[in-house]
Amino acid sequence: MDVAQAAHGLGDPRLLETIDKLVELNIGESIALPQSSSGKSSVLEGLTGLPFPRDSTLCTRFATQITFRRASSTNIKVSIIPDRNTSKDNAERLKAWKKTGLTSLGRKDFSQILDEVHQVMGIGEVSKGAKKSFSDDVLRIEVAGPDQQHLSVVDVPGIFRKVTEGVTTSIDMLNVRSMVERYMQNTRCIILPVVPSNVDIATQEILDMAEKHDPNGQRTLGVLTKPDLVDKGAEHNVMELMQGTSHKLNLGWCMVKNPGQQDLKREVAFDRHASEAAFFKNEAPWSKLPDKDRVGIASLRLRLVELLTEIVRREFNFVRSDVVNSLKVSEKKLRLLGPCRETRDQQQKYLLDLATSFQEMTTQALAAHYGSDIAFESKPNLVLATAVVDRNETLSNDIWHHGHTMAFKRETLREEREVEIDEVRFPNSDEPSDLSDAASNSEVESELKLAVHATRYHYTNDELDDLLYDESMPKQSEDDIMKWLEKLYKGSRGFELGTFNASLVPIMFKKQSKKWSRLALGYTSDIVCITHNYISTLLAEICGDHRVRAGLMSVMMDKLVERYKRAIDQTLFILEVEHDPWTNNHYFADNLEKWQHRMKALLDGKGFQLQGHGTCVRLSSLDHSTSMSNLQSTVRQLHDILKSYYKVARKRFVDNVTMQAADRHLIRGKDAAVRVFSPSFVSDLSTEQMERIAGEDVSTKRKRADLTREVQNLKQAKKLLLAV
Repeated sequence: MDVAQAAHGLGDPRLLETIDKLVELNIGESIALPQSSSGKSSVLEGLTGLPFPRDSTLCTRFATQITFRRASSTNIKVSIIPDRNTSKDNAERLKAWKKTGLTSLGRKDFSQILDEVHQVMGIGEVSKGAKKSFSDDVLRIEVAGPDQQHLSVVDVPGIFRKVTEGVTTSIDMLNVRSMVERYMQNTRCIILPVVPSNVDIATQEILDMAEKHDPNGQRTLGVLTKPDLVDKGAEHNVMELMQGTSHKLNLGWCMVKNPGQQDLKREVAFDRHASEAAFFKNEAPWSKLPDKDRVGIASLRLRLVELLTEIVRREFNFVRSDVVNSLKVSEKKLRLLGPCRETRDQQQKYLLDLATSFQEMTTQALAAHYGSDIAFESKPNLVLATAVVDRNETLSNDIWHHGHTMAFKRETLREEREVEIDEVRFPNSDEPSDLSDAASNSEVESELKLAVHATRYHYTNDELDDLLYDESMPKQSEDDIMKWLEKLYKGSRGFELGTFNASLVPIMFKKQSKKWSRLALGYTSDIVCITHNYISTLLAEICGDHRVRAGLMSVMMDKLVERYKRAIDQTLFILEVEHDPWTNNHYFADNLEKWQHRMKALLDGKGFQLQGHGTCVRLSSLDHSTSMSNLQSTVRQLHDILKSYYKVARKRFVDNVTMQAADRHLIRGKDAAVRVFSPSFVSDLSTEQMERIAGEDVSTKRKRADLTREVQNLKQAKKLLLAV
């Protein structure tokens, strides 16, 4: 029975034709497609009827895909499918080469076509000036006709172990092996390892490769050739292979007898099928093989059609799913590249969109609307408002607990509670449950005196190190402030009566607040780092192109550093202003008034209730409390003035640094650092800057072109698959 008739109706031609069209779209480069892969041109010639050249040298230097399909008229089309990694120009050049309108391919015509293909692909013998010996491009031959059944076969170069000087190299050997394995690892590909019957099967590397990629033998159909050359006495080894008792494959083995050189010389008169049929009918022991459907090229072809139809039916829905998923992945990769940026207008629009997104996110970050974008949850550096508020509070606590050089004197716990209760803070520890617990307060105060406190909590990369401050906090002095004030007063007093030299106040305050500099500059440096980390993180979030981000930061850096420096300079200015004590705050006078009523504070806790007379105090207690020399009184007055003013200045200083230095120049000011990358910034960029930042490099252009082509092909593939 004719093979074409036997194969007719084996499968839905629409499925097979769709798979062939997917191959033509290069979908097989990213998605495994059902097909069969052979490694011997002589077998391929028998399967296809095409006169592949055979000589003593390597002739298959690229993969050849031969597709047969049923059609009303005979037509042969020859074209080249470019390697997916080739350049766009070369791909267009290869696609432009084709042969159409052919009705037959004789050996001479086919040989001429192959010569042209070698030239177009740029392959040949390197010693004769060729660029390469093998190519990853694919020669596609499509044969259509009324007698054709659907079949798709790929012929790949045969692997070789020894290089030929001037013809092949060790690199060629590796490349060919890689090409063969690339087809073998396609889980929807039928592997046809072609092995001569007259060699030891254990020495055939192609079988090891097939077993590596198909360990269960589910898609490997072995093909034995040259049965007429098997040595006498060795036939039983081959028979065991065919009968499945040796090197068993689930798909089994087929045997063919290819024409010899003498047969080929009688090209017109020689009938390959008749000769082969006579051989397997008359030559022992091959004539005794029970499975007649496994001998002969016609049986092999029919078996391939059956297997290919089966695998297409089984895998078609999976191929459709893979195409849809691959399309999503490729479209996402293309989106990450952003819009095309070849012209200045395209580049400007791209950057304007980025700047707009940046400012919209910044507005949400400053308003603490963190639920507006999932990035706020996954990127801690973007929680800007919270980070700044936390650092502001830390500065206030640090100045309160660690800003003074020496501890102020406490008269009574009640005085401290009245004056300071609104400011008691215990950072990083639990607040004491009872403020009257003097022992607990004493322990905290002792720890504060001994601790070496950090001035920095946030850091960035090294690019800002020269601008920022990071000085460790010295230990709190254990000197008695009253003794120090007494010594200071004695060293400067004149003929004043009951008063002191006014120049003492700036000296006292400057010494008592000298730690403010390190704490404030450490704070501003931290806000600079918070700001810089925010800008860098947000740029990375909205822009996936590292080159664009680096370009933007390079151009913005001068403007950012300018604002960072303004914040530092403003902090230094505030520190300088605070060196000259002055205030109109009534809170200062209120505190001094407490000094004038110290008697009441001293007597608190020494009085007792007497019925009919209210609170009474013993005269002995009154005498003891008021016995104070002129020196002690003046020193006490100095202390109270310093303490009262320090409180006022401390609060004012914290507010000024946080608002005037950090907030204005870095966070919420009209010209703050977080507002640098804006639409107006983009509009001011020169053409050269625009190109340097947003222009695409060669790699990106190539990647975009590849992805665009891949997306287009996958969309066409999806359309084809959904139509079936």
